[in-house]
Amino acid sequence: MPDKNRIGILTGGGDVPGLNSVIKGIVAEAEPLGYEVIGIRRGWMGLTHTRPGSQPDNEYLMRLTPANTHSIDRSGGTMLHTSRVNPRRVRQQLLPARLSVEDISRMAVEDGLYNLTPIVLDNIQSLGLNYLIVVGGDDTLSYTHILDELGIPVVGIPKTMDNDVPGTEYCIGFSTAITRARELINRQRTTLGSHERVGVFRIFGRDAGFTALYAAYVTFSRCVLPEVEFDLDGLIKTVIDDKRRNPSRYSFVVASEGAHWKGQSTVEYGAADAYGHRKKADVGFALAEEIRSRAGEDAISSDLTYDLRSGEADMLDQMVSLTFASLAIDLIRRGQRGCMTAVRGGRYACVPLPQGPARRVDVARLYDTEHFCPNYRNKLGLPVLLDEVADPA
Repeated sequence: MPDKNRIGILTGGGDVPGLNSVIKGIVAEAEPLGYEVIGIRRGWMGLTHTRPGSQPDNEYLMRLTPANTHSIDRSGGTMLHTSRVNPRRVRQQLLPARLSVEDISRMAVEDGLYNLTPIVLDNIQSLGLNYLIVVGGDDTLSYTHILDELGIPVVGIPKTMDNDVPGTEYCIGFSTAITRARELINRQRTTLGSHERVGVFRIFGRDAGFTALYAAYVTFSRCVLPEVEFDLDGLIKTVIDDKRRNPSRYSFVVASEGAHWKGQSTVEYGAADAYGHRKKADVGFALAEEIRSRAGEDAISSDLTYDLRSGEADMLDQMVSLTFASLAIDLIRRGQRGCMTAVRGGRYACVPLPQGPARRVDVARLYDTEHFCPNYRNKLGLPVLLDEVADPA
């Protein structure tokens, strides 16, 4: 057991710009308070695959100091690496090699899946972690809630480009994703105009359309969202009319990956991941095909998804990341647990760890279904990010 207090930190799920800023901020705030910070590598895999009794540094653990985190905030990604491992649903081929046949049999929950929570608890205890800070989206944070129920002191920090973690109006990575989307879309306007095409930009958003909505907001364009089925013929007519009115003879629409038109089911393929998600068929490609076949117009699809999570954080993500880090240490210093940093009503806040489904776009307030575009009206009194989260019951 360590001689002084220890905080563990891990980053889980998809990477986003700003994660390194969170890590640096936590170390900078914790060290003067006498905490040793242990970085857990590869998300939850770090706590399922390191051996109980292991001490940093090894493949899954590392001591974090002001020296080795000094410049990490200047680059994207996460220095701790990440994974989509869900300790309650680990596939047999991903089990730690050291497990005995008896261990494997005891942890089986269903065909080919195993619950490694006992290993996670053993590792947290053997590492002497007084707190665990988890930076992730709703999937990663859902397991954090399980640990909270089992008595582990945890604090969550929300991150995801989809901006759909329940309880907060803002998640780390969202602003950079919109900034990148605006840059990429504006860059491709010249090609669309040169060839007089209709463009379809596919963007992240399996169940929530915040990324597509705000990308359309700042590029003043059409968009389609997972929250509402759209009329295909109506959308095609609208984007063709836009093209004909534009002196440069082009138009475009931003499509969430989970968007679908009336009468069309969203096609999924491949095996489900550890949280039950399967890949969505490319709605951008399908929509471009429909525009070509129904309207006889040249249309092209462009997948922007992974470009949006690359590179360093923009100003807002950098600021929120560092502030969430400081707020997490404040919560630990006050002895609070089972909570998450958040933005509520445009202000920093502390809320319970999220449970239940992902947050979704309030279509009635934020989206114009008739014109397939963001609603720009009636914003007086709303926070900067427009969508105020209601207080929990």
